[in-house]
Amino acid sequence: MKQPPKPYPRAARVRALVMHVLAAEVERMRDELGFVTVTDVSLSPDLRHAKAFYTILETGKEHDDVRAALTAVRARLRTAVAKQVRLKFAPTLELIEDPVPERARRLDEIIEKIRDDDR
Repeated sequence: MKQPPKPYPRAARVRALVMHVLAAEVERMRDELGFVTVTDVSLSPDLRHAKAFYTILETGKEHDDVRAALTAVRARLRTAVAKQVRLKFAPTLELIEDPVPERARRLDEIIEKIRDDDR
């Protein structure tokens, strides 16, 4: 049976650094993006591709508008990562809305409904 690949300390450090850089850049772009938070980053084993997960903290903002704004500034975010993270190649950047907060909210609603039904 094949063992899963071991996580390398360098990859974990690079992931944390990319997440920190993206979070700081998104914070600086608050006027363009609204209240968006980078929740996680995953990197490919060769560190050439990054998936950045984000969540929208503002309830009035339309998710499509934020997604479009993030797509528009993706090159600037990648440039910031390239300048601040010392890698041979700047990773490509894919921005994905984090499904966890919405799933957690939905689970809370289901649990609350079950509690109400039991009463």
